[in-house]
Amino acid sequence: MARRRGVMSDRFKEELAKDLGFYDVVEREGWGCIRARDAGNMVKRAIELAEQQLLESRTR
Repeated sequence: MARRRGVMSDRFKEELAKDLGFYDVVEREGWGCIRARDAGNMVKRAIELAEQQLLESRTR
């Protein structure tokens, strides 16, 4: 089975991981070693940021 290419850029994921406080794990062990909770929080934060951008673009 082919692996899907992610929607988020690596840079954006790194910024989210830094903001959420688990980037040190990513640096040491890679993305495959983050906790499911951290991955979920990262997705949740990305959605929040996208919704915020959408609302801001509609008010302009």
